[in-house]
Formats: sequence, structure tokens, C-alpha cells
Amino acid sequence: MRRLRIAFRTIIFLILFAFFHYLLPQHDVARVTSTEVIRADFSWYNRMFYAQADSGAAELSNRDLRLINTVRKRSFLLGFIPRDAERVMVFRNEDTGWIWPPYFKFDSSDLQAEAAAVVSTAAEPQWVVITHYGWRNRFFTVFPNAVGIRPIEGPNVYPIPWFNIFFFIFLVFGWALARAMWRQFRERKIDPVLEDVSDAAARVGDEVADRRGRISQWLDTWRSKPRR
Repeated sequence: MRRLRIAFRTIIFLILFAFFHYLLPQHDVARVTSTEVIRADFSWYNRMFYAQADSGAAELSNRDLRLINTVRKRSFLLGFIPRDAERVMVFRNEDTGWIWPPYFKFDSSDLQAEAAAVVSTAAEPQWVVITHYGWRNRFFTVFPNAVGIRPIEGPNVYPIPWFNIFFFIFLVFGWALARAMWRQFRERKIDPVLEDVSDAAARVGDEVADRRGRISQWLDTWRSKPRR
């Protein structure tokens, strides 16, 4: 039973970690190498990783998809820990609208223009901070969605993910508050009811045992007594 609880908690933790890792904003230090627009066809296994068509456009099975090609500095833990390494990263640029995820992004066209304005080469790099969410998966053709871009002075600028820090502080505080409220509710409402039920069950058991004893005594009066 203990192993089953540990396995269940581990699965819940991994699901929550993947959910927050996909949804929370990340900040990548990168340089934009090019921008492009491709025609994308979505399938049943990668459609859920894409947002929606631009605000005001019709939702079709395929559509134009804006891409921002970059070379970025690598990092760990949602951008908390930077690394001295680089890799190619391709971002998509599409609106999120009012639904999901709750970034309320409607300016993908403007963002594409901003990305095109900072295109640079390795000889004369222009470094930027790209704010995004999502994952990059080459097998399923999934790209993280860029939601913001701003120029910086150089590659050694490390943005602090303030939103993620305050979000996790709020999450821990909310969890502790909910746990304290549940304990108080259990002590005031549930535990007394369970005690009453236990006491009632004990009384019923005593009454049943008492009646069983009386019946046994009454039956003993009908049994034949040994001769002297």
C-alpha cells in the first residue's frame, strides 16, 4: 500500500511538472538568424500543441505558420540556471487569443516584424531575450510559441524569471493555506461525525452482544439438566 501511494504521488508530481514546464513563460537569450512563414498541416497528435489561428481569421485544418529561427543560449529549470552552450532553436509565432493558454496574445504580426528587425549574423550578433512557452519536439514537429522579444546588450545578460518565482511562492502559500483549512475543517466537521458514528457502532455492538447473551440464557433454560 505504501508503494502504491508513492507511485501515485510520483505520477501526480510528474504530470504537474510537465504541465507547468510547458505552460509557464521561459526566457531565452538568443540571436535571430531569420524569419519565415510556412504552410503547416496539423495532425491529431500535434494539433493540441498549437494555439489558434490569428484573431479574426478562420480556423482551418492547415494555415500559414510564422517561424523565428534563432541560436540561443542553453539553460536549465525554466531559465533559472544559464549554461555556457548554444543550440539552434525554432520558435513559432501565433496568437493565443482569449482561451488557452492565458497569454492573451493578439500581436503575432507585430512580433514577427520585431523579430525581422533584429536579424543578425555570428560576425555581428544582436542578442535578444525571447519570452516563450511550450516545447520543441522534432519528431512531432512542435515548436515553442514566442510571446515577446526585446534586444539586450550581450549574451551575458541573464533575465530573472520573476513571474515563475512569484508563481511558485504563491503556489506553495496556497497549498499550505489549503492544507491548513482542510485540517481545520476535518477537525471541526469530519472527526466529530466519525467519532459519533464509531460510538454509535460501539453501542449497537454492545446491545447486540447483550441481547445475544440474554437469548443464550433463555435457551439454556430449555436445555435438559443433568440428572443427579
